[in-house]
Amino acid sequence: MCGRTSCHLPKEVLARACAYRDRQGQRRLPEWRDPDRYCPSYNKSPQSSSPVLLSRLHVEKGADSSERIIAPMRWGLVPSWFKEADPSKLQYNTSNCRSDTIMEKRSFKVPLGKGRRCVVLADGFYEWQRCQRTNRTQPYFIYFPQIKTEKSESMGAADGPEDWEKVWDNWRPLTMAGLFDCWEPPEGGDCLYSYTIITVDSCKGLNGIHHRMPAILDGEEAVSMWLDFGEVSAQEALKLIHPTENITFHRVSSVVNSSRNNTPECLLPLRLLGRKELKASGSSQKMLQWLATKSPKKQDTKTPQKAESDVPQWSSQFLKKSPLSPKRGGADLLERWLKREKEEEPVAKRPHTQ
Repeated sequence: MCGRTSCHLPKEVLARACAYRDRQGQRRLPEWRDPDRYCPSYNKSPQSSSPVLLSRLHVEKGADSSERIIAPMRWGLVPSWFKEADPSKLQYNTSNCRSDTIMEKRSFKVPLGKGRRCVVLADGFYEWQRCQRTNRTQPYFIYFPQIKTEKSESMGAADGPEDWEKVWDNWRPLTMAGLFDCWEPPEGGDCLYSYTIITVDSCKGLNGIHHRMPAILDGEEAVSMWLDFGEVSAQEALKLIHPTENITFHRVSSVVNSSRNNTPECLLPLRLLGRKELKASGSSQKMLQWLATKSPKKQDTKTPQKAESDVPQWSSQFLKKSPLSPKRGGADLLERWLKREKEEEPVAKRPHTQ
């Protein structure tokens, strides 16, 4: 299953990470639609808004189906045929869609038949492993293996917002197969776009954590085929839905258990959080002060902002609740992890369910 994700990258960084080639072979960036509705977060849960990729043909009649846009959508598909005035009254959970029953349930079969396929974007997703002996759970952060770049290796310290942006500038987002639908309120009003994440049996590497995982589209060709409903039939597209082994993970703090917590500690390796000998450098102290002055709320369009300054923002109210002491330095720890310090996490031997 997939019930919690992280997607904190700034809009422009996320768009660059989703660069693609159209049918003519021209390199392009997907265009944002309703960008003000995108709220970066380290801890997204169902019914929140998350960015998805979809074909431009869905929103522009006559457009090339190979062209893409990014649009924030509600997590938890509300079927177009739902008759109630309040979408929260939907009686069943549609945040995930099992691949083996996708053609049996009307909520998913109808949008699939209409070509309403999308790609859900995230830094990665969280899953909880249950210990049968103690009945306690251990959260994990699961994501694509990241490739070292000259830019990321040159980061000695994050002294300010510009440096912080460079740390994440080469992150490869997780691309999960999804379906979306458009629901129109019976009494009129704006259409609600919402999505579901397709799930499959876990790969061998994740089976010890949970028996289900998102259907991950690994590579540009898979993403292109899934999105291009104008050229690729549903039957052909469904062949892309299967487990992938190209995934990595690490244990994280239980701070992620509550979706109200939205700090970098949600996805930091637990091993780094537990290192008492780590001390914050002067630059890390500056970073913590900078983090404490920022807010995760949407930017006020009336307030002048620096051009191209899409730096992730966090709320000081969350930082106050963080289990990290200033001496450990959340920014310093995240920097150390992103420099690819070798992980030595044990892999669970038996599957457990949440």
